[in-house]
Amino acid sequence: MAMAQDATGQPPVAAGGAVPANGASGVQTGSDVGAVAQERGSTGIQDVIVTAQRRSESSQKAAIAISVVSGAGITGAGITQPERLNQLVPALTIANVGPSATSFIRGVGNFSVSVTSDPAVAFNYDGVYIGRLTATSTLFFDLDRVEVLKGPQGTLYGRNATAGAINVLPTQPKIGQLGGYGTVSYGNYNAFAAEGAVNIPIGENGAVRISGVVDRRDGFYSDGTSDDKSEGLRIQAKANLTPAITARVAFDYSHLGGVGSGISYLNTYACSAATPTTPGATPHCVVTPTNIPRSDGNLSPASQAFETSRNSAIAGRKYDPFPSLYQNSSFYGSNADVEWDTGKGVLTVIPAVRFDQVVNRNAGGGFPIANNQKDIQYSVETRFAGKVSLFDYTLGFFYYNENAKLQAGTVASATSENFQDPTRVNTDSYAPFLRLTAHLTDRLRLVGGVRYTHDHKEFYAHGITIAETCNAGFTCPTAILPPTITSYQALPFAIPGQSPSAVVPSRVPGPTPNTTIARTDIFFNNQLTNRKVTYRGALEFDLTPTSLLYGSVETGFRSGGFNNAVGLETYQPETLTAFTIGSKNRFFDNRVQLNVEGFYWKYNNEQIAHAAVDALNRPGSYTQNIGRSEIKGVEAEGRVLVTKTTELNADVQYLDAKAKSFTYTTLGYPYTNCAVSPSNQAPLFGVVPFFNVNCAGLPAYNSPKWSLNLGGSQTVPVGDYKLVFGADTAYKTSRYTYFDYATEQLQRASWTTNGQVSFGPADGRWSIQGFVRNIENHRLLAAPVAFGGVLSAFTTPPRTFGGRVSAKF
Repeated sequence: MAMAQDATGQPPVAAGGAVPANGASGVQTGSDVGAVAQERGSTGIQDVIVTAQRRSESSQKAAIAISVVSGAGITGAGITQPERLNQLVPALTIANVGPSATSFIRGVGNFSVSVTSDPAVAFNYDGVYIGRLTATSTLFFDLDRVEVLKGPQGTLYGRNATAGAINVLPTQPKIGQLGGYGTVSYGNYNAFAAEGAVNIPIGENGAVRISGVVDRRDGFYSDGTSDDKSEGLRIQAKANLTPAITARVAFDYSHLGGVGSGISYLNTYACSAATPTTPGATPHCVVTPTNIPRSDGNLSPASQAFETSRNSAIAGRKYDPFPSLYQNSSFYGSNADVEWDTGKGVLTVIPAVRFDQVVNRNAGGGFPIANNQKDIQYSVETRFAGKVSLFDYTLGFFYYNENAKLQAGTVASATSENFQDPTRVNTDSYAPFLRLTAHLTDRLRLVGGVRYTHDHKEFYAHGITIAETCNAGFTCPTAILPPTITSYQALPFAIPGQSPSAVVPSRVPGPTPNTTIARTDIFFNNQLTNRKVTYRGALEFDLTPTSLLYGSVETGFRSGGFNNAVGLETYQPETLTAFTIGSKNRFFDNRVQLNVEGFYWKYNNEQIAHAAVDALNRPGSYTQNIGRSEIKGVEAEGRVLVTKTTELNADVQYLDAKAKSFTYTTLGYPYTNCAVSPSNQAPLFGVVPFFNVNCAGLPAYNSPKWSLNLGGSQTVPVGDYKLVFGADTAYKTSRYTYFDYATEQLQRASWTTNGQVSFGPADGRWSIQGFVRNIENHRLLAAPVAFGGVLSAFTTPPRTFGGRVSAKF
């Protein structure tokens, strides 16, 4: 997985050590260290250098749970968006949910993509925490490496995270070098991609690197949805200002266009305590398949006919909640990295600012949503790393501020629409932290870390529901069906003034005969302050110069947040404590690598987001604290350099992740395999009952019992040229993929296999490659969302294939 690039001539890394930075202090830093390889003999497996612990060290000597994919591996695998990392990192699951992505590591994650919640898996780009995952899709070009950290990040990273972190590190300018690369590919679905970079020296002590990417692809669904129309640009400048001070500034821009993600309609369901079970389906539910192929999106003729049949009661007219889908989102960012070697230690300062504007109409969870969202985030991280006697230390402070504003419209039914006009979320967070490493002997190290986090959030929202009703005794064949727009002020008819309360609507006559327009207003003005101390303790021991044994305990938390929902206004922080023991080893003159890790996680006050209705029957995606889980397992990763030209690798994970307590209350009998009982809560409007749901004992989401990744490459010399054959496959046992635990949300065991062959000169100056991804052509369940009696799903891409031409200079 940690695929090697060309060697750089840096010295080998000894067990437990790290490559020192230039400068008098010898303190380990990471601003100019990438996923480069150091030779360990002419035929051994090469090292990959990482900075996951805020210092440069071999991934084999990092006493943490980490998987690394180099920039060469990213390009070779054709990864342009984060969800493709699933095929390279068994512990990781990333799924697109509309215009955003959700992430899980070892069953810990969240389905929420809302501005009101924080991700469980922190995404860090170029050392900068990215608060909104919508802004991560177009950053995968000209990369040095991607680091996936498994487990809570509670002492060294910007924002706390319970599940782990994904660190995306771009290739930095190379001082004194003129060079670059370019690659162009074309494949089925009319997929065209072009990526390149140029590195320009500026005098003897500086350089500028300019890189960019353009992706164009038709939709994976027959109706043209789930397409790709994106581009990105990155400009960096780096200079050694003095022998002790190095500075780098960077700017990036990306854009998402096209239609955007579509959904597949899987089935309808109707559930009640008295309903007979459809054989093989979710208990107490009559489940009826739509028989619409997964290759059809929600705009296909079959899907539109399905929508019409569902809503035929509206005077026999077609109800089309998805008149069109689109996205037109832009993301800007600028950051700097200044390092000053004081002689006593290295001072690092990383200021950053990011601007996002997300504009789209998307399929949501089976109901259409129109968004216009603007985010501004500021952050600065300051660290001082030094050495005193036996101790290496890192002392730091992190500050983060985010202001998000959202206008949105959600079509709740054929005759009503909910608006957020607007919603504002302000986050202010700061955290001092300290990490100490005591070198007790040449082979034994004791590590301790602590961090105090203070999060303050403010939430302001104005929720508006506009409903058109037909007066008693009439059919209203010309009633206006609501369009999917972001603001109620753009509705094509007169609306009443503000309602007197959240339960007493204001009304005016409708725009068509015998109709009434009703308006209900709800206001939210809430604040939350969360404070938490998290820590890490670890012991590291070098068994041999090429074998490392380690054990650790560490904690992390994810801050609480808000819902635009009556009765579910706020939710509390979640916490995770992880116990880990592992060993990293090289054998047989570095021809064999074997890493083994055992882990036990205690996950408390778990936050889960899901499609639901609030106490006023308003639909949305709401987050609740539902209980606790216990997660344990073993992961083993091996690589064998059979010959100089043959390499095999395998990664296997066994995961036992179960909910110890998991309870919530829902309106109406739920679509679930969990235990259900009547609630004592009074029925809504005196008619619709509430039920208690208990999912204790069921496995965590996206947590297959077994995950297996196998791969290999064979190089065949052909004179001054070479042929390289490569193949990899990923196997996962069955796993529940969404909140409801319905039988139809269970993804069965699956294989996903890729292959490629390339030809080019032995020096790698250029290459021609053919590739095929997902040979099985499976469209697997990524996020099957149940809402309003319909199960719809976002699915993984089908089989893709094509060719690529690459060159470097």
